[in-house]
Amino acid sequence: MSYQSAIDHLAAMAPELAIQTGQTRRKFSLEEFAVLLQGLGNPHRTFPSVLIAGTNGKGSTAATLAAILTASGLRTGLYTSPHLSRPNERIRIDGTEICDADFAEKFFRVRSTAQKLVEEKKLAQAPSFFETLTAMAFLHFSEPAIEIAVLEVGLGGRLDATNIVEPLLSIITDISFDHMEWLGSTISEITREKAGILRNGGTLVTLPQHPEANQVLGEVAMNLSVLGVSAVPFMPPTEPQSSSAPPRLSTVGTAPTGTQSSHHSEQQRTYRVEVLGQPIEVASPLRGAHQHRNVALAIAAAVELAISHGFPVTPNSIAEGIRNTSWPARLERIQFENPGDSKTSEFILDVAHNPAGAWALRAGLRELLPDANLGTLVFSCLRDKPVVEMAQILFPIFEEVIFAPISSTRATPVRDLLAAAASTGTTAFAAASVGQAIELALEHAQAHPAKPIVVSGSVYLVGDVRTRLLAKTSQVAAPSQTAERVGQHP
Repeated sequence: MSYQSAIDHLAAMAPELAIQTGQTRRKFSLEEFAVLLQGLGNPHRTFPSVLIAGTNGKGSTAATLAAILTASGLRTGLYTSPHLSRPNERIRIDGTEICDADFAEKFFRVRSTAQKLVEEKKLAQAPSFFETLTAMAFLHFSEPAIEIAVLEVGLGGRLDATNIVEPLLSIITDISFDHMEWLGSTISEITREKAGILRNGGTLVTLPQHPEANQVLGEVAMNLSVLGVSAVPFMPPTEPQSSSAPPRLSTVGTAPTGTQSSHHSEQQRTYRVEVLGQPIEVASPLRGAHQHRNVALAIAAAVELAISHGFPVTPNSIAEGIRNTSWPARLERIQFENPGDSKTSEFILDVAHNPAGAWALRAGLRELLPDANLGTLVFSCLRDKPVVEMAQILFPIFEEVIFAPISSTRATPVRDLLAAAASTGTTAFAAASVGQAIELALEHAQAHPAKPIVVSGSVYLVGDVRTRLLAKTSQVAAPSQTAERVGQHP
């Protein structure tokens, strides 16, 4: 019943997205998940929630909204995925992750309940890794009941375990290509899966995006009589604007007139918008112009919770929550002092794991370092990612790429990574381990001290590197090696 035993059991679960030769694809069912939750006392019905789907930006939006609600004095649950170092990171209340003892207790309660239901033939199969963690989060949030939960969808939306709740609001972030073997091969198909989080007569908070996504969201919203709330008024203004209340749209999917650009440099990350009739200063610690969209969605959702549901959200609590948002490994900068010679090198960590994320990373690096040449990229990715496309986006802007092996059965083979690099004409090396990749990158950085080391391509890789860097700089203790490797999706 120990924490390590819970981690070991989780690690033994077959990753639900990995399909080996001869292996049957797992069937996901909200009906079955509902049976499990009923056996646990329906903990998901003890608190209101906001549900967030999309391809990129879900986590940043969720973290920002949760920080706003906490700053508003609300006991706020936050459920996200994947994790960087430990599964505990996925389940938080008021910013504090679930402790090891509670994690273990919740895991074994879910496991024993599921085993009993399977034995009684009320469940056809044991819950998946993600379903188990989702049920654990619901239990944690219900004892005692929080005042609101912010839930990030794990995959898609329609059949995702988080979609078992009846959300007060649904938020859909930017949609692009990812997990196509599960969600569909077109933007329209992917959007339709993600639009599965919408409810009849419910509310959707979103921004104009890809035309195909806009069209599908508009169709689904209209068929379900969904109220659309646009986050456009909370984007950074490009020119002085008169105050106005956020528009409520009867349909979703068309860009309002005067859509604002978000091209701001690193020095211009602070800007003013009007919320609830009062101007506030938006000062998010999340870097990159793409984060303006995620912050705007969080603001729009917070305002809607105040207006339509009476939550005690104020302009001041919105501004405070944005300032206090913590969401690491998104253009995160870590200064590392080499113990051997006391020279300082800078690492930039970002979990870009698909082409849209790679473009956002490329743009963000140019904002952060407009006058600097980029030296080394430490990279790896999973084999279900379009590695050639990601290579074409990222590799040419670096002097060299170092490939680091990641501990996953879904890892892209090194030969494929090297072939992708060769197609771009980029100098590339394959390291024998993550530790060696860091050492090689540091050697290059010490010869070129003005050039940071960028780590990206896989959450597995970024989480591993971040854990090592922070442990060596004594900022945090290194988690157990087992916990580092449990159940990442992207």
